[in-house]
Amino acid sequence: MNFLVGRTGPVRRLYMTAVPSKFPTRSKLPHVAPAWAKPSALFFVTVCTSPRGKNQLCHDRVAGTIFESVEFRQQRFDWHVTLLVLMPDHLHMLVAFPDDLDMRKIVTDWKSLLARKTAITWQRDFFDHRIRDHENWEQKAGYIRQNPVRGGLVSRVEEWKYVWEPASGGPGRSALPSSS
Repeated sequence: MNFLVGRTGPVRRLYMTAVPSKFPTRSKLPHVAPAWAKPSALFFVTVCTSPRGKNQLCHDRVAGTIFESVEFRQQRFDWHVTLLVLMPDHLHMLVAFPDDLDMRKIVTDWKSLLARKTAITWQRDFFDHRIRDHENWEQKAGYIRQNPVRGGLVSRVEEWKYVWEPASGGPGRSALPSSS
């Protein structure tokens, strides 16, 4: 077993690769909710482009295509997105998936479609975090909305135009998950 020494003592190296690399390689993420998770849970999802640092998403034509595809999938009941914010090299969304559909397949198919239509180059996989309660939803929504401000792209949240919300969704509207 390899160990790295960190500031707090030895840290076990979790990922090893056969290819020499300066950094450990992450294995594929499972994207499976545990059996005890509530059906139709809301997820905080981040999808990144490659290479990071290159603006591939915040162009009006590309953003329009992304937003149209989100709306189409929303109407088809592939998912229920309550908030999506584009950043130049990644996007964040709060989204719920039907119990009978596979989150990984839905997101992967969506990324493939967008790559074909817009020439976006995506990083492999995506990050997801299950939202556990109403308070956590509000914190994540605030984090997502503040991202362009924190990134120095605008001075106020309202100035960022690369945001998609359904007419019935978002903070204070009917798409909020119930607090029960």
